Amino acid sequence: MTDQTKSLADVQRNIERVSPGIVAKAAEFQAAILADVNGRRGALHGRIAPLSPSMKVAGPAITVDVRPGDNLMIHAAMAIAQPGDVLVIDGKGDQSCALMGAIMMNQCKAMKLAGVIVDAAVRDIEEIRALGFPVFSVGSNPNGPTKLVSGRVNWPVSVGGVNVKPGDLVVGDADGVVVIEREKAESLLAPAAKKLEDETKRIQGILDGKQLRPTWLDGALRAAGVLKEGETL
Repeated sequence: MTDQTKSLADVQRNIERVSPGIVAKAAEFQAAILADVNGRRGALHGRIAPLSPSMKVAGPAITVDVRPGDNLMIHAAMAIAQPGDVLVIDGKGDQSCALMGAIMMNQCKAMKLAGVIVDAAVRDIEEIRALGFPVFSVGSNPNGPTKLVSGRVNWPVSVGGVNVKPGDLVVGDADGVVVIEREKAESLLAPAAKKLEDETKRIQGILDGKQLRPTWLDGALRAAGVLKEGETL
């Protein structure tokens, strides 16, 4: 097989991942903080939610493109995934059957994957919750999938309205999931730390009764034409 043929293969085995160090630092922040400093971009549609509010995930994306209702390529992705990876599956938002269940999630956990993000349904919800393995999906369905149709692994996909490339940073929690380009992830760590510090001070100001309204409010209202120049609420 030539190098060009390998580069066009449906399953790309070798990808460049966001580094473990960046993943560890990003995992310290809420998905909301990272989404804000990312220009309020990269957040997946709210239909993709954790099976339990306590579930959290952070890691590099292994992207999977499947036909609705078929999970053959998820098994292919699991065969080449590495510890710490996050499966990010473009299931086309289909809820007519489950693409994954307790057997596959147990396998993912045993392989030390960081979690699964699936734009489709899953099943065996109570078992997965008891397993404690982070899974984010659009819902559940007891129907099982087929394993018949080809797809692609580690090609760009669209999941929850967001373009995801192999190796991108994925962070998820009770609020949902944000995906940040691998090349951009490190540059957002310092702004995320600053935003967290600012928000912590703002909340403390509210609790102390010293800052019960945003300092920017009057200016924003003037800019929007709600207040006249020099007028305040």
